[in-house]
Amino acid sequence: MRSLNLTRADAAQRADLISVDSYEVEIDLTDGAGGPGVDRFRSRTVVRFTARPGEETFIDLRDAAIRSASLNGVDITPDDYDDEVGLTLPGLQATNELVVDADLAYTTTGEGLHRMVDPADGEVYLYSQFETADAKRVFACFDQPDLKATYTLTVTAPASWVVVANTLASESPAEHGAVVHRFATTEIMSTYLVALIAGPYHVVSDAYTDEHGTIPLRLLCRTSLADHLDAERLFAETKEGFRFYHREFGLPYAFGKYDQIFVPEFNAGAMENAGAVTFLEDYVFRSRVTGYRYERRNETILHEMAHMWFGDLVTMQWWDDLWLNESFATFASVLAQVDATQYTDAWTTFANVEKSWAYRQDQLPSTHPVAADMTDLETVEANFDGITYAKGASVLKQLVAYVGREPFLAGLRAYFAEHAFGNARFDDLLGALEKSSGRDLSGWADQWLRTTGINPISVEVATSGAEDDDADTTISELTLVQGPASPGAGELRTHRIGVGLYSRDDSGALVRTARAELDISGERTIVPDLAGQPVPDLILPNDDDLTYCSVRLDDRSAATALDSLENVTDPLARTLCWSALWEMTREARLPARRFVEVVARATPHEPHIGVVQRVLTQAQMALARYADPAWAASTGWKTFSRAMLDAARGAEPGSDHQLAFLTALCACPVGPDQARVLKTLLDAGADEAGLPGLTVDTDLRWTVLTALVAAGAEDTERIDAELAADATAGGERRAATARAARPTVEAKEAAEKLLLTTGAEAPSNAIVRATLLGVDLPGHEHLLAGLADRYLDDITGLWSARPGDLAQTVAEGLFPSWEVDAATVSRFETAIADDSLPSSLRRILAEHTADLTRALAARKVDTAAGD
Repeated sequence: MRSLNLTRADAAQRADLISVDSYEVEIDLTDGAGGPGVDRFRSRTVVRFTARPGEETFIDLRDAAIRSASLNGVDITPDDYDDEVGLTLPGLQATNELVVDADLAYTTTGEGLHRMVDPADGEVYLYSQFETADAKRVFACFDQPDLKATYTLTVTAPASWVVVANTLASESPAEHGAVVHRFATTEIMSTYLVALIAGPYHVVSDAYTDEHGTIPLRLLCRTSLADHLDAERLFAETKEGFRFYHREFGLPYAFGKYDQIFVPEFNAGAMENAGAVTFLEDYVFRSRVTGYRYERRNETILHEMAHMWFGDLVTMQWWDDLWLNESFATFASVLAQVDATQYTDAWTTFANVEKSWAYRQDQLPSTHPVAADMTDLETVEANFDGITYAKGASVLKQLVAYVGREPFLAGLRAYFAEHAFGNARFDDLLGALEKSSGRDLSGWADQWLRTTGINPISVEVATSGAEDDDADTTISELTLVQGPASPGAGELRTHRIGVGLYSRDDSGALVRTARAELDISGERTIVPDLAGQPVPDLILPNDDDLTYCSVRLDDRSAATALDSLENVTDPLARTLCWSALWEMTREARLPARRFVEVVARATPHEPHIGVVQRVLTQAQMALARYADPAWAASTGWKTFSRAMLDAARGAEPGSDHQLAFLTALCACPVGPDQARVLKTLLDAGADEAGLPGLTVDTDLRWTVLTALVAAGAEDTERIDAELAADATAGGERRAATARAARPTVEAKEAAEKLLLTTGAEAPSNAIVRATLLGVDLPGHEHLLAGLADRYLDDITGLWSARPGDLAQTVAEGLFPSWEVDAATVSRFETAIADDSLPSSLRRILAEHTADLTRALAARKVDTAAGD
């Protein structure tokens, strides 16, 4: 039996042995004198459960100092507990009552019960994060998703604190001026969905009412961020979500009130705790951001709300179906955006962001089937990735195209109704969808969910007519060619796919002139509906992005995209062209410099700000990793940075595009001319810098300052002065990035030392992530040789001393991706083969080594293009 890394087999054995009825949890967050606790908190849990008499099991608990424990009135000795195996429970009866009283530890890693002190006012803030299995850091529990129960929480906290859990609470005085919060008993749910948030949070209230009743709504954030909380907009978007999901899902929201809490130092985007959703507080925008950031926040709000049905109301039996939770929420959130919000082109963003994430993940050696084999918790935690979220959502989108939207939603409604407050498997959903659609979906599931890799899809065109006169040339036969899925076993799959023909009109715009939609399954499929059409300038396989595939443009279409991509009028089609060019670059089929040229030319004409920001980032990746390094240093970066400054000055004053281009400039290694502009912007303002309308607010000041620091044009004294003016948690993070960005070996080594610090002086997870952002910057590769040499020793040491999310974050962030050479690849291939290293660390090494191999191939192609 293993508690710390619970296996699927042990979980199944325990679920077969016991059934949990309820938890009563009493937590004291005070220091005993009415103030906030510091290192540990007291947690007393009463668990009632049934079992097969005479058997033995274990309950999960982590980093606990046990005061007392008893099972059915019989004391359990502390010798029966350790982190690895949990607390052993011998001599079970048919009905059991377990009482565990223990002191547990606060964390600064974003796991369990995270504790943060706000530098702006010295106030303490707490929040819980239990997924995948960290409820055991806060109370003794059977920490697996299929052992659902009810929970009754009682929390003692300082009088000034707001305390939030999954239900509403009553309050009464406690000793030393503290307050006791007694929460109503929850609905039946899994341990990972229990929530506890506490501190002097700022609270704004509202309500949503429809024919199903009234849902109390609250928004919470740290008091020092209260002025930046755009509550009216957030409530409006929340109500749009409930209106959509109530209409489409058939069952009303099941968990009473709905709180959304923006918490500090959060590791992810958000967490779907039932009735108490936690969000990364970066979503409280303290400075101006582009519309793209608002769109992504809205997607996160709707994603977490979808989980109230898919994940919270109906929960996977084991983490094998994690993909279904996350894929469904991702798909549903975009569907809701398009149907119920202002973000009607959200599928364009999905194609631009989620698909790109999925394509990269699916080309790595760590790729896995969407329905992965989750043998234990370590495997689960490694698979919160682009397959589980983005490929799965892409596959669901294709399934909807295959069976039809209404049959799909009808199947969901039946699934929710049958399994409400219970656990289910994918087969249960598949059965409901087969019944509602009348289709046999077993073959579809085998093709798409139990295989790996991407099918490339290209076109072959036979023409007729005058070869020297395009106007008279027509398509005699257009064939879709599907290649084997790779990496993997090379399957051919069934795709519902569109094919669009795009030609220039009299104004030069590229408009769709014809389209066909069909199912394909074999290697070659003729598209009869397009025969006789004039030969277009651009043929776009996967038009409207119905399926999950790698689009391979024919030579004529690729030339059109390279020369005239910005003239494609349809935003989704244009995004698919961007995606095709980027994948060509990554696959060493297009020189990186050519992609960068297209980005510099076309992005000032791209109206979709999310696409602009994404492809600007991709261009910088192309320059840093895929381009000939000699050309990038001498020409590429200089040309691109000048183009970004020109684009910022040419954009509409005060526009999102102006901000996006200026931000992209700051991510480049800026030369003396750009540095002078940035310094003027910082010291004299936007007008003096030739950027009228640009809002030089707190975060933009930090962005500009970090670029100047990285270029050696500003120093530590200026960082300290900026931090003094922004003495907040956000300011501390931005200062940490700026310090790591200093262009000296000593600064990089100081960052390395900070990242590897353990014990009481260890930095928080937020400072770790912020510091990593400043280490590996373009133009600083020569400063990082020592870090590359020490990497394996550094990371294996940290992995032992501070395991979990933080060690993985540092392992990824410090990986020497700047060392694009065969010797580095060989070195890490040897490490990957070392079975003594943790499997999750070897996975990180394998993924990043694969990226190095890809970069080597791309650099070879780009270098040849410059010869």
